[in-house]
Amino acid sequence: ITANAASQYDPSADAWNVGYIHAIGMYALYDGYIVKVYDAGGDILWDAEACDMKACSMVMEGIAGRMRAKYPYSHGKFTTQDIPMLQNGRNIGMVSVGYYSPYFFDDDDFLFLDALNTVLAGSGILSLLLAAVMGWILARNVSDPIRKTVDAAKRMSAGDYETRIEDRSDVRELDELTASVNSLALSIRRQEDLRKQLTADVAHELRTPLTTIGTHIEAIMEGVWEPTKERLASCYDEILRIGRLVLDMENLAKVESGDLKLDMTPVNLAELAETTIHNFETQIRAKRLNVSAEGSCGPVTADRDRMSQVFVNLISNAVKYTSEGGIIKVVFSETDEAVFFDVSDDGEGISADDLPFIFERFYRADKSRGRATGGSGIGLAVVRSITSAHGGAVEVESSPGCGSRFRVKLPKTA
Repeated sequence: ITANAASQYDPSADAWNVGYIHAIGMYALYDGYIVKVYDAGGDILWDAEACDMKACSMVMEGIAGRMRAKYPYSHGKFTTQDIPMLQNGRNIGMVSVGYYSPYFFDDDDFLFLDALNTVLAGSGILSLLLAAVMGWILARNVSDPIRKTVDAAKRMSAGDYETRIEDRSDVRELDELTASVNSLALSIRRQEDLRKQLTADVAHELRTPLTTIGTHIEAIMEGVWEPTKERLASCYDEILRIGRLVLDMENLAKVESGDLKLDMTPVNLAELAETTIHNFETQIRAKRLNVSAEGSCGPVTADRDRMSQVFVNLISNAVKYTSEGGIIKVVFSETDEAVFFDVSDDGEGISADDLPFIFERFYRADKSRGRATGGSGIGLAVVRSITSAHGGAVEVESSPGCGSRFRVKLPKTA
């Protein structure tokens, strides 16, 4: 308003175009502004109130009424601001503008705001309804898999280990949860099978020697047999067999206990392997096996007795399951951080069904439990436990008829 009014001054004639100032003032009045224009001497050039007091009063009352009705807490009132008019840096007068402060809206503004509020309210209600529907759908998609998972967990706790969750959702985390529960059910089922197998295995291992001892002693007591050295030796052998089973179970319990203490010293694994192979010389010669240790590696920090137990168990299995005239190799290698040794043979091998479970305690791939290949199913569980206690790992590769290869990895320093 001030700039438009200042443009109506002609400095060459030192005159004002009052007609245009009148038009500017009336347009401003309709927009809610009460304008007075003064020249440089302070004389009034044009005054809206003097020009049309009735229109000014209507404008002020209309604005004040609307604002008090719509915004009663704005505490508005009419105020006046004096703004100097400048032309080429020269003061040529002043415009006094009266308006409703701190802000005001005209009828068009109120119509726009009402329409905007209606749209926002409608959009809000529609958004709320859509959110409720989508929330219900999403909640059901989330809650159904969780509910099924909870039901499956309850059935598992009641002993139903065949429970599986087949449904899939569109949520990756829920699919991972159901997959974990299915994996847990499979693992518990496997452990339950192993527990039942353990009961049968221990009963089998104990029943045969105890029956033999019982029948021998009963026959001797009743005078049917003479207590000869050979018969007493047979009873003694069966007692030793029971003792070996108990010792195996005791060793496993000791190795898997959380308070296993390792006597860590520098150990030459190649030398330890040679010693173990020498200890099996009788069995090796009996089956005419070709057993060799190849490669080399630096010393590792380990428990010598425990690592000797690892070699004994792995080489014992290789000798046991390798056919007459077969080949057994112990191969050493190393990196900057770890030492590796492989115990491989060209024996019977292990079936794909049995391979995932051979490190489970009391698991035996040989279900016949013949004495020639018999064992308690503890040896490989001990190998895994000892290797893990040293911060290492053990892996196996095998296939029926092609032999097996057990690879042990040990860190050079504990």
